[in-house]
Amino acid sequence: MFPFPFWSDYYFLFIIFQLLCVYHAYRHNNREGIYLTLFLPVIGSLIYFFQEILPDITSGTLVQNLQLALWPDGRVKEWEKKVQMAGTITNKMQLAAAYGHRKAYDKAIQLTQECAQSYAADQGIFLQLARLQFMNNQFAESLATFDKVNSFKGVRMVNTADELMYAQALEATDNTAKAEEAYRKIIQVHHSLEAMYYYGLLLKRQGLTQEAREQFERTKAEIGLHPRYVRRTIRKWVWLSRKELATLK
Repeated sequence: MFPFPFWSDYYFLFIIFQLLCVYHAYRHNNREGIYLTLFLPVIGSLIYFFQEILPDITSGTLVQNLQLALWPDGRVKEWEKKVQMAGTITNKMQLAAAYGHRKAYDKAIQLTQECAQSYAADQGIFLQLARLQFMNNQFAESLATFDKVNSFKGVRMVNTADELMYAQALEATDNTAKAEEAYRKIIQVHHSLEAMYYYGLLLKRQGLTQEAREQFERTKAEIGLHPRYVRRTIRKWVWLSRKELATLK
């Protein structure tokens, strides 16, 4: 007979808890987290929970992610009903954002363009349109819309993600020199590991191996400059950079 019968019952809960931690680490490209929970099943899972999952719970993103996983069309259905009840610009823009989350970009773009026709002076509408066009691989259109956003008086892009989309759109439309300049600016101002990674890829494609290596190495050196709560969301760029370093000769 097992000397601690309660342990045999609770051990299954620890296994489930461990599997949940492994799944969370896998979904977030956290290779170190996977190793931690696999090789230190109980202690490692507890450490991972407090470092990675608990912040998601306290910030509210875990519940939102669970809702998207269990009911992916729920947000779309909700805002479709609201638009039917009241076709306001706010409701339509929320529905367009919901379409974007479901990668129904054609619907999202069409709806956002309709809103833009009614409110041609609203830079927020055009900014969302530029993002959607980028995600739909309409890079030339995205560039034009981003330029329109920047043409509004007193408005400039300050969001790192938007600046990075602009740089990638420049690269995708063969504006290589401008893309390099945009990447360097993002790296200098924001210390963006994501920008370092994509700039490294651009340099690698140009055959500039040493320069590419420097960018990939830089992600490892500069992740420590970011707050701890930010590092957990950007560490994947270090991991991807290490993979690229392994391919360079």
